[in-house]
Amino acid sequence: MEEKTYKTMGGSGALNIAVGVVVLVVGVASGVLLVISGARLLSGRSKILF
Repeated sequence: MEEKTYKTMGGSGALNIAVGVVVLVVGVASGVLLVISGARLLSGRSKILF
């Protein structure tokens, strides 16, 4: 019984680490894309004519 509990805890711990890494990578990538997009908008602001 205890061995099954330890195996389950180990599996879920590894899954949590894997999901955390994926979320971190996706978060950093989307943050970089948002910064680049914002910088392009700010730099092109002077080219808009009304």
